[in-house]
Amino acid sequence: QVQLVESGGGSVPTGDSLRLSCAASGRAFPNYTVGWWRQAPGKERAFVAAIPRSGTNIVYADSVKGRFTGSRENDRNTVYLQMNSLKPEDTAVYYCAALVGACSGVACRDRRLYNMWGQGTRVTVSS
Repeated sequence: QVQLVESGGGSVPTGDSLRLSCAASGRAFPNYTVGWWRQAPGKERAFVAAIPRSGTNIVYADSVKGRFTGSRENDRNTVYLQMNSLKPEDTAVYYCAALVGACSGVACRDRRLYNMWGQGTRVTVSS
């Protein structure tokens, strides 16, 4: 298993950018697909992006496509989420989560596949 720690959250105005990081412990990290999820106040946790082991063919939620970019550096055991053109509706606690192996397309949006979660980092976008 891996331990996940998110960082990089903060409070920014509309249109600004943030880069979130998810640092993982454990040598098996390259074997995991890592997802980004977010939970806004009073709402369920929602899928944002899934970064496969190779770092390519990243899956995005429609709401962030074109604004957010996922990436990973397996030699640093770190996954990133670059968030540009932030909107107030992006305000949430952002979590990274890992699943063993691979997923593709719609399957990556299934929260039940992710069995390791970080503690979350808060993002607030003001209008």
